[in-house]
Amino acid sequence: MGSTPSLPAWEIRNLANTTGFTSEQIEILHRRFLHLTDGKTTMSKDCFDNIPDLDCNPIKSRIVNAFFDGRNLGLQTSGTVDEITFENFLTTLSFFQHMDDNHTKEDLEYYKNEKLQFLFRMYDTNGDGKITLEELREIVDELLSKTSNAEKTSSSIADAAMLEAANICVGQMIAKNPAKEQAINFWKAKPLCPGTDSLAGGKYELAS
Repeated sequence: MGSTPSLPAWEIRNLANTTGFTSEQIEILHRRFLHLTDGKTTMSKDCFDNIPDLDCNPIKSRIVNAFFDGRNLGLQTSGTVDEITFENFLTTLSFFQHMDDNHTKEDLEYYKNEKLQFLFRMYDTNGDGKITLEELREIVDELLSKTSNAEKTSSSIADAAMLEAANICVGQMIAKNPAKEQAINFWKAKPLCPGTDSLAGGKYELAS
């Protein structure tokens, strides 16, 4: 493959405004995107198999699916697409980035809410706008997949999380199926993951 094509300056500026990434970060991620796609302008799910650090993440499939979820691409649908553009890739990737104190309070609140919306969609696998107990158990199962006695532990964690959410939002939600707004309000008072800003239960590098 020849030299890597670069993005025009106007496109980089637009992407920086919509995703929060710096121009330098966008150029680096664009080169990485082309490396993963072997120079193609669109990416399919199997391209993510070229990211070794992602293999050890217990919810790899959910992370990958998130990049192809129409709800994350502004399509207003819970269906998935077969391929994504670099803009699609960058938009979804922006949900994972850490927001530092250089941003305004309003921006930080906006990005936090966007992350929570994104996290909710990862849990809400059937796209009905609610998280069922079964959906919560599934993701806890995946997170604990490499531990002993995972099934019993995940069931207890899921039940406890639902009970706490119901107690906090009593009168506003049904314990078995927390609706989107109530779940997000509940999560706003909690760290996304203990000790980290990561939505994916761990960090991984896109660069080789």
